[in-house]
Amino acid sequence: MSAKGTTPTLQACIDEYLEYLAIERQVSPFTIRNYKFYLLKFHSWLEKFFPDKDLSDVSSKMLKTYRAYLAQTKDDKGQYLAPVTQGYYVIALRSMLRYLLRQDYEVVSPERLELPKGKEHSLKFLDYSHVESMMKKADTNTIQGLRDRVMMEVLFSTGLRVSELVSLNKSTINLESREFGVMGKGRKIRVVFLSDRAAQWIEKYLRERDDHYHPVFIRHSGAKPQIDDPKAGEKLRLNVRTVQRIIGKYGRLAHLPYSITPHVMRHSFATDLISHGAGLREVQEMLGHKNIATTQIYTHVTNPQLKSVHEKYHSTGEAES
Repeated sequence: MSAKGTTPTLQACIDEYLEYLAIERQVSPFTIRNYKFYLLKFHSWLEKFFPDKDLSDVSSKMLKTYRAYLAQTKDDKGQYLAPVTQGYYVIALRSMLRYLLRQDYEVVSPERLELPKGKEHSLKFLDYSHVESMMKKADTNTIQGLRDRVMMEVLFSTGLRVSELVSLNKSTINLESREFGVMGKGRKIRVVFLSDRAAQWIEKYLRERDDHYHPVFIRHSGAKPQIDDPKAGEKLRLNVRTVQRIIGKYGRLAHLPYSITPHVMRHSFATDLISHGAGLREVQEMLGHKNIATTQIYTHVTNPQLKSVHEKYHSTGEAES
């Protein structure tokens, strides 16, 4: 660790970090612009309230003061910043602090800067180790356990809504290209991407299935419909409530601190990407949020830029050996 005092000025650190994002991480100019805006906000705050301090002097207590400042900040319309907007400022600063620590600069731990607390459902997300602990609780020696593992892999790899997950058909998913189209809210279609590992687990599960049903996720217990029943597959398709119960069960088995839902997995997907440097714009598009750009993505169109972002920043980007 470098001796205190060798850390560059805050402005120099911001410039170095943005250069790192542009050159090493090849982050989009749009994201660079956003991160610069968020970080310069912190720079202005520090100059205004602690004019004799620089980044190496910032303490945990000062970070709490900055968080309080963000909560009291109003936008151009005179409205207080929403928790999710405050979160963008926090995520940018935390990401820069992590980078600086890797460069052996003496700066305050990014973990000392807490994400803002908004509505309860918007706060819950899992880090990669917690997701892994859930997945490992599934007994993949059984067809049900294998199905459950695949569901968790797909949720974390794609950020699908639970309604989108249960609607998946075998013909929907292209395991070779690891991408497929889904119909989201407002009947808007978007392309989502599978990690190598998620695609590997799907292939394994479908290979173990001894049926010709269309749904990807079906129940494997209870009475089965007649073989000649044309609606047999739909009768076996898992519903939203069943998936919610399954995901909640594995959260409890992994002894996680709060109830886990498919939407928590969706938040975890987005948080994982953002925390590894992916742009907010690209993540919004992958999630199919209603406030993304007007560009429509259809099932037969692949956006190479989004796919490369997914592969570059998602934790499960490589297949298991």
